[in-house]
Amino acid sequence: MCGIIGIVGTAPVQDRLIESLRRLEYRGYDSAGIAGVVGGKVERRRAKGKIRALEDVLAETPLTATVGIGHTRWATHGAPSVPNAHPHQAGKVTLVHNGIIENFAELRNELEAAGRVFESETDTEVIAQLLDSELATGLEPLAALKATLDRLTGAYALGVLIEGEENLVMGARRGSPLVVGYGDGEMFIGSDALAVGPFTNKIAYLDEGDYVAIDHTSARIFDENGKPAERKVQIVSASAALVEKGNYRHFMEKEIHDQPDACQHTLSAYLDPVSGKATAPGGVDFAKIDRLQIVACGTAYYAGLISRYLFESLARLPVDIDVASEFRYREPPVSQNTLAIMVSQSGETADTLASLRWCKSQGLTTAAVVNVHQSTMAREADLLFPTHAGPEIGVASTKAFTSQVAALSALAIAAAAARGHIDAAEEARLSKLLLEAPRLIAESIKAEEAIRALAPELAKARDVLYFGRGAMSALALEGALKLKEISYIHAEGYAAGELKHGPIALIDEATPVIVIAPYGGLFEKTMSNMSEVMARGGPILLITDEEGAKHAPKGVKVIVAPTCDPLVAPLVFSAPIQLLAYYVAVQKGADVDQPRNLAKSVTVE
Repeated sequence: MCGIIGIVGTAPVQDRLIESLRRLEYRGYDSAGIAGVVGGKVERRRAKGKIRALEDVLAETPLTATVGIGHTRWATHGAPSVPNAHPHQAGKVTLVHNGIIENFAELRNELEAAGRVFESETDTEVIAQLLDSELATGLEPLAALKATLDRLTGAYALGVLIEGEENLVMGARRGSPLVVGYGDGEMFIGSDALAVGPFTNKIAYLDEGDYVAIDHTSARIFDENGKPAERKVQIVSASAALVEKGNYRHFMEKEIHDQPDACQHTLSAYLDPVSGKATAPGGVDFAKIDRLQIVACGTAYYAGLISRYLFESLARLPVDIDVASEFRYREPPVSQNTLAIMVSQSGETADTLASLRWCKSQGLTTAAVVNVHQSTMAREADLLFPTHAGPEIGVASTKAFTSQVAALSALAIAAAAARGHIDAAEEARLSKLLLEAPRLIAESIKAEEAIRALAPELAKARDVLYFGRGAMSALALEGALKLKEISYIHAEGYAAGELKHGPIALIDEATPVIVIAPYGGLFEKTMSNMSEVMARGGPILLITDEEGAKHAPKGVKVIVAPTCDPLVAPLVFSAPIQLLAYYVAVQKGADVDQPRNLAKSVTVE
């Protein structure tokens, strides 16, 4: 989770870049660097480690510039080091990047074959080299940037300097956020409102696929098709910058849209896209573990349920999973070769924390999958399995949930490799599939307008049923929870095979049934369940992929998500069920971000 700042200023830029990077250090602290235009040339300063290490470098060799870019890094491609630190340079180009370029290896091979020499191990340098090669053809900077962006697959937010363009900083975003800040005779780009907060409170949020050129007085913004675009300038108070909603009506809406970035940041802590290796932080040896005990509450519990399918199928590792409030009092018999994994967004959930402490008292090795890395669970667990969702303000969890699923999925791959159930080639294949999830999640969010159109009818229901098979049955539980949390409609989730064992009695014309069913081995069985519902007059909304949509019975409403591997389907299909709950709640006029009777973190019994 890297942080980016760019300034076209009238005052010395060095200290201002550092001030902004300090605000962004929560996004990454493996290395930091800045670059600026000095006498028509671009100079850079970089250091491994936190911002203070960069300050030491600058104390020895100051950067005397008024135009510059800065970066604080969370390492993805390439270990933390000065050569891998941003900004990266190639010819006339100096740039910083947040994100992951999925096709970097292909592009690097192409560029090296053309004679280009790389100095780092990062995917980012590919962007710099590619942009410089486009400039070498005679294209002007913005045209060269557009040509470069068209070649990239993956997620990025960029800040770019071009040698010879003394009053220009360019930026672009896809899958990672970027804002434009408007000052008095100077302009800014940054990862979020917090980044530009010290310099201006006038902010414009770039849309997905936008790119921009800023000078002293203006921002020229273009959409993904290269057409000039206008983005609303908003006034953001300094106190609100930490938790600013941007262009979104609610934090929940924003956090649904944050999920590609959040999952990408989380996966980067577990997967090496170069080697194809999956690693478990803390050095846990899954080969020595006989059993997993997962303990969680609410949405985190459903994340654990999803992961059970992967741990058992990929790693052949038995999994027990319990609701924390029951587990802590049940005090089940445990074996010493069991790894106890606690899942919690806050790391402070009272029942889950009590369960962790009980497991430790039994001599079990404990691990915490948490988003708050200094939380009590994070401190007390033997192992920290971090998620990197960033602050989540909405009470109904969205990006924290998918980040938990992402982390646990990566751990399942690591466990499978460690236990010898998959070879290196299969590990690399699965890792690649999982690294594609952020892009696919972004694609699934594009169904938003179709989902919004369905909300008024669904909002009339008093009861809603959710069905799925396999991991989708766990996602059905999460979908039902989301709907009842924020819309106050009674909803229940079931494994579709359980339809005839009770739930079918509830089916009538007034009870909508939401079926989550990507096309695959269990699709036909789920279709049979749908036929049973339709025979009894039950209205159905099918959430599926393109192939599934082709096989949908007449009269069924369909939401189409991207086609994907079963490994990532729970991640990809999460956004549609979240958006459905969100728009139903909005339709009903509910308080989406602060639903009645609920709190973000349950720190008491």
